[in-house]
Amino acid sequence: MEVILTRDVPNLGKAGDLKKVAGGYARNYLIPKGWAVPATKGNLKARAEQERVRKERAEQIRQAAREAAAKLNGQTVTIQGRTAPNSTKLFGAITADAIAQAILQQHEVRVDKRTIDLLEPIKRAGTYPVPIRWDAEIEATVTVEVQGSGE
Repeated sequence: MEVILTRDVPNLGKAGDLKKVAGGYARNYLIPKGWAVPATKGNLKARAEQERVRKERAEQIRQAAREAAAKLNGQTVTIQGRTAPNSTKLFGAITADAIAQAILQQHEVRVDKRTIDLLEPIKRAGTYPVPIRWDAEIEATVTVEVQGSGE
């Protein structure tokens, strides 16, 4: 029996996959749990439409990421941090979340903190190149300038 998976099923497939399974497995387990639907003409047509919409949405997201990368590439973001007098060591650290907020405030581009490729938090005042990766093909490098204010 052929079924269309409605969610990821371990050792079987991912949501949207068309799979051939035993009839009893489909009728007694997958379909009652809502993990699959029978592969009828109507369900196959709905699956094709959902796939088209998913691809369209993914392309829109990629296009927005390309625009953000073009706008941010080579830009400088300034972040103020507290340091001891005559020292460059910060009290606390500058994280990917702080960088994302600074980019939003200074350049009006929303960046998810998970796309900022910061290996470890910045703990000293200075200038750091920080890559932002939306996708394997879409990335930009922002210069983060951390200024210390010794009080």
